[in-house]
Amino acid sequence: MKIQISKVVLLSILLLATSITAQTLNTAYLSYIEQYHLLAEKQQKEYGIPASITLAQGLLESGAGKSFLSISSNNHFGIKCAEWTGDKMYHDDDEKGECFRKYNEVVDSYEDHSAFLRNRSRYASLFMLTQTDYEGWAFGLKKAGYATDPTYAYKLISIIETYELQKFDNGDYFSNNEIKLQEIQQKQEKNERGRKSGHYGGMGTVKAFTTHEMKKVNGVLFVTAIKGDSYSAIADEFNIKQYEIFNYNDIEQGADLKAGTRVYIAQKKKKAPKECLTHRVLVGESMRSISQDYGIKVVELYKLNNMPFADGAKLGTILKLR
Repeated sequence: MKIQISKVVLLSILLLATSITAQTLNTAYLSYIEQYHLLAEKQQKEYGIPASITLAQGLLESGAGKSFLSISSNNHFGIKCAEWTGDKMYHDDDEKGECFRKYNEVVDSYEDHSAFLRNRSRYASLFMLTQTDYEGWAFGLKKAGYATDPTYAYKLISIIETYELQKFDNGDYFSNNEIKLQEIQQKQEKNERGRKSGHYGGMGTVKAFTTHEMKKVNGVLFVTAIKGDSYSAIADEFNIKQYEIFNYNDIEQGADLKAGTRVYIAQKKKKAPKECLTHRVLVGESMRSISQDYGIKVVELYKLNNMPFADGAKLGTILKLR
C-alpha cells in the first residue's frame, strides 16, 4: 500500500511540475513531434510499440533531438553498444566514456529501437499489453531495466499526457488529412499498376511515387518545394487538381514556386493549433505567410481578427490565431 501511495504522490508532483511549465508548451518538443510522429506511427504498425511511447522516449532520451548524442550520432534512444557491430560513439552517461550506437540516419535509430525492444525477452511482456496502454508500457520499460532513473516511467507518462501523444496510438488524431493521404497512396498504387500493365490512366506527369516527404502542421499535410518545382508539378505528383493546390495555398494560379517553400496538399484549417493563441507580426511577414506558418486559411485569419481583406499585416500587431 505504501508503494502505491508513493507512486501516486510522485506522479502527481511530476504532472504538477509539468503543468506549470507547460502553460506555454516547449516549442522544441512540438517541432520534434511534428517531425517524427509519422515515423513513430510506422513503428507501431510494424512492431506493435505504441507511437506515444516511442515519441516520448525519443523526446526524453534525445532532449527533443538537441542532445549531443542525438546530434553527433543520430541516436535518439540512448541505446548502448551491447551486441552491436555497427559504428560506435563514446559518451559520458551513468559512467564515464560509455559506448553508444551510432546511426547514419534518424530513421535507423527508430528502426533499431523497435527491433531492440521486440527481439529481447526481457521486454516480451510489454507486447502482451494493448497498444493504447501507454501507462503499462511506461512502467513495463522501467521494470525491465530500460533506464536507471527511478522516475523514468512517470516522466514518459507526463510527456505523453502534456503533449497528448496518446492521440497517435488510437487514431483520434487522424483527420480528413489522413483520409487524403490514403487516397493519394491508393491513386498512386493504381497508377503504378496501370503503368506496369501498359494501361496507365494517369494525368501524364503523375508519378507512381512521391519525390517529396509529406509532413504536417496543425494536422494538415504539406511538402517542401525543391529546386525546379512548380505548384502544378506537385499537384500532379499527388493527384490533386491544379486549382485545388492553388486554393490550398491561398495563391493565384500560375504563381512561381521557390525552393524551400511550404506547399499544402490538403485544405488548411480555420484555427491554429490550440497551443498557438496569438502571433506578433514580424518584419517581412504578410497575412498569407502567417497563415502558411500555422496552417490556417488566410480568409479565416482575417475573420478571426475582424480585419478588412484589403488590409495587410502591420508590423508589431498581435493577431489572434484561434
